Amino acid sequence: MNWVCYLICCADDTLYCGITNHLEKRLAAHNAGEAAKYTRGRRPVQLMHVELCADKSSALKRELQIKALPRGEKQALCGTI
Repeated sequence: MNWVCYLICCADDTLYCGITNHLEKRLAAHNAGEAAKYTRGRRPVQLMHVELCADKSSALKRELQIKALPRGEKQALCGTI
């Protein structure tokens, strides 16, 4: 399995970080309102950043690292500032 950590930008300009082993399916679920509760009311979402991870454990660790970053650093990861 190929695990990734990703950042998406929601319609209200907030950023959401998550992990998955099937990125296209997960993005479709976010945009269909069937994924994270946070993104259900903030559709559509747009993929901004993806990092490949060795396994689920490393993906979870990277997700926590990204979630701890200030918004400006998350935007820098996405290349939006």
